[in-house]
Amino acid sequence: MFDAMFASTPAAPGVRVEAATVGGIAGFWLRPVNARPGARVLYLHGGGYVLGSAQAFTGFVGQIAHRAGADAFVPDYRLAPEHPFPAAIDDAVAAYHGLVTDGTERIVVVGDSAGGGLTLALLSILASDKTKGMVQPVGAAAMSPWTDLALTGESFETRAQADPIFTRGVLQSFADLYLQGQDAANPKASPLHAPLRGLPPIRIDVGYDEVLLADSIRYTERAQAAGVEITLSVWEGMAHVFQSSLGQFRAAEQSVNAIGEFLRQRLDALADDAVPSNSLKGA
Repeated sequence: MFDAMFASTPAAPGVRVEAATVGGIAGFWLRPVNARPGARVLYLHGGGYVLGSAQAFTGFVGQIAHRAGADAFVPDYRLAPEHPFPAAIDDAVAAYHGLVTDGTERIVVVGDSAGGGLTLALLSILASDKTKGMVQPVGAAAMSPWTDLALTGESFETRAQADPIFTRGVLQSFADLYLQGQDAANPKASPLHAPLRGLPPIRIDVGYDEVLLADSIRYTERAQAAGVEITLSVWEGMAHVFQSSLGQFRAAEQSVNAIGEFLRQRLDALADDAVPSNSLKGA
């Protein structure tokens, strides 16, 4: 049912789908006709670390690739409970390193829900490798990211009645299957607790009516305090990863367009950009 929801996203015009392996991780390339050379999107799909597949997300990621004007790779990272933490983040790191090994110089990372958490965790892991000469992402976008697997955000209480999708109990079951007794505060599992200084520009989009709202707000506040350029857009009346409802909600179209424009700007930016000012925005 989860895969069917994302598989129903209409395909973007002129986007070719190719099965491939990057960094030893199988997945799919989405190749738009307007793709600029040397620029790539790494997309990490959601599903609570136990659901989802790269193939199911090809339509949705193709929409983002089309708007960003860049080829996008969606890895089929390993899922729990068969493959508990840190399998998913290890595969995300391997896929990113694979893009770098293939000669890609400009990479943006994008993810939704648990994939948004993987996106933000990956940024901190890569930032720690700067001294080793690792090519850094030029930007990242996260939709409704799950940043705290300990589930301590106040929106589990304040948005409990509004959220049509998740409850604390459902997310706790996902976290238990993924962590299998490991520390929920581990920064590779919960990027809210990761070092954030030195990260590239980030855009976060989240619905106002979701229990994970506080995960985005608290991460944004911590990132700002660390000097990261980060934009938070909170969409009134919207639920978790509402962007998947392209063709149904005007807000979904507006959000995906804004994300695509942000990614396009980051891919066109020079690697040696001056340190930008902080920003916090709402929509």
